Amino acid sequence: QVQLVESGGRLVQAGGSLRLSCAASGRTFSSYAMGWFRQAPGKEREFVAAISSSSRLTYYAESVKGRFTISRDNAKSMVYLQQNSLKPEDTAIYYCAASPAPSISSTQYRYWGQGTQVTVSS
Repeated sequence: QVQLVESGGRLVQAGGSLRLSCAASGRTFSSYAMGWFRQAPGKEREFVAAISSSSRLTYYAESVKGRFTISRDNAKSMVYLQQNSLKPEDTAIYYCAASPAPSISSTQYRYWGQGTQVTVSS
C-alpha cells in the first residue's frame, strides 16, 4: 500500500516556474515507478511524465518535453515535477501515481494522490 499526497500547486503567470511535490508513505515506495498526470476542466486525464523506480528511465509527454522534469528521492519517499516556462494550457489538477512499472497509461497505476491545482494566467 502506498499513500500519496501532492503539494506545490498555485496560481502562476505564464513563463513562470513551479515545483510540484508528491510525498509517499509505505515501505515499498522505492520499488514503484512514479508518474504525474493532469486533468484540465472538461478534459480527460492525460499523462505528463513518469520515472522508473531507480530514476534511470524517464518519460515525458510531447507537450511538456524540455519544460518539465520529473525526479525522485527514494530516501525521502518523494517525487517531484519541476515545471518551467509554464503556459496557460498547463492549467490543470496534477496527480501523482504509483505503478509497478513506468507507463504512460493511467490504467497501469495502482495508487493515486488527491491532486494539486496549477493555474497559469496569461
